Amino acid sequence: MKHKPIQHPEYEKKIITRREVIRRGAGITSIVAAGSYLTMAPEDWPFSLKDSTGLRSVPQPEIFHINDFRVAKPTGKSDVGIGRVGTMDVKLRKATDAIGGITHYIHPGDVVLVKPNVAFDRSPNLGATTNPEILEQLIRLLLVDCRATEVRVADNPIESPADCFAKSGVRLATERAGGQVYLPDSNAFKVLNTPGAKLIEHWPFFHRPFKGVTKVIGVTPVKDHNLCHASLGMKNWYGLLGGRRNQFHQDINEIISDLSIMIKPTLTILDGTHILMENGPTGGDPSNVKKGDVVLAGVDPVALDAWAFEHLLERGNQFPDYIHMAEAKGSGKVDYKDRVKEVV
Repeated sequence: MKHKPIQHPEYEKKIITRREVIRRGAGITSIVAAGSYLTMAPEDWPFSLKDSTGLRSVPQPEIFHINDFRVAKPTGKSDVGIGRVGTMDVKLRKATDAIGGITHYIHPGDVVLVKPNVAFDRSPNLGATTNPEILEQLIRLLLVDCRATEVRVADNPIESPADCFAKSGVRLATERAGGQVYLPDSNAFKVLNTPGAKLIEHWPFFHRPFKGVTKVIGVTPVKDHNLCHASLGMKNWYGLLGGRRNQFHQDINEIISDLSIMIKPTLTILDGTHILMENGPTGGDPSNVKKGDVVLAGVDPVALDAWAFEHLLERGNQFPDYIHMAEAKGSGKVDYKDRVKEVV
């Protein structure tokens, strides 16, 4: 006759009392009630699982804010500097010296992002993209004179990024001067929040090259534009947008004024060496280009664009709507009188 094994006391069955039955029943009732609440409660109630649209389960994009990169100019200096005559290095120094000197704005240890216009697969003599010579000289100034830690060059071209950076000469100029090129890909964008913007309050933005950046400089050619009449400093920031940005062509003045508050740059530099007078923004015919031999630098992008529109594109003072709209959004002042210094 087999004997029943001795059970460990912890595993021996216990008699369930009436009180225990009631306690367990109450627990089950609570779980069922909680489940019913989570599934049946209105969507705006705490912990509700109801999802009539099916969107609650969709991952939401990470939204970020960008810094204000502006630096106050020295007392008594101009808001816009114009450099003429001499080598590209000389013209660039003249323009920046007029507004206080580049070392006032860029300091040792800064990580600087430079945003040229590399939108199209064009050679630099056609005026549709930033002159690589001015970009190269700027990077050298930043690394040598200012002792910046790093200079990044980034744009999100309309045409093939690799081809645009190669054909424009921007990649070669950047690497020769010691800078680093950042090309866009599908993982390089995050949703940027721009308070006060009407069209891009929340919009995909070329985020990757901005990580750790302390100063930002825009460098863009002065050129005609078939929709907004002029593509200048503020329009240049369009190249940092992702998503279906071509839809903004329907409201071009609003988007450019939005761009003026999206990026508050340390400096804006206008490349007036090859001015595309017509057939912009793509260009393609050398006969549309006027030799300008001038470089502008400024801390007021609105005044900078207004001066270039009037004096370089030679279109008078009936400025495009976006210039006045940018002023209304607090990005600068249209009236540049007594705020421009030209160094010849």
